[in-house]
Amino acid sequence: MFSKATEYALRAVIFIAQKSSEQQKLGLAEIADAIQSPQFFTAKILQKLTLNNQVISSVRGPNGGFFITESAKQKSVKSIVEVMGEGELFDKCVLGLNRCSEKNPCPMHDQYKPIRENFMYLFDHQTIEEMAHEMNSGSFFIRND
Repeated sequence: MFSKATEYALRAVIFIAQKSSEQQKLGLAEIADAIQSPQFFTAKILQKLTLNNQVISSVRGPNGGFFITESAKQKSVKSIVEVMGEGELFDKCVLGLNRCSEKNPCPMHDQYKPIRENFMYLFDHQTIEEMAHEMNSGSFFIRND
């Protein structure tokens, strides 16, 4: 559904929200290991997520690392997808047609519409904090072990 970069971004943000604070920052190697992503690839993803502190924050230096602020934890999961450049998936025609709309529907439009609306609702209303909290319950995972 999403690109590998966006999948890793979602997993990284959940992990950072679960394990970090402004006092407890996480290093690149720890994050890459937790989400099973190559460090170089993880670094590029984290760079995108930290641009203008859109989703996560970082501090350089010996006590540096990545963390997420309390206010950023209130952002929707959709915000991560949008930062990664895949926000159009929430509006795009399932067949990839440019002119698909209510007035000019593709053959799958009416059947796909409720699925797309549920998908949008889930990503729009689920917060980063809620996903981190679910991880803390121990019932969920973000690794492919």
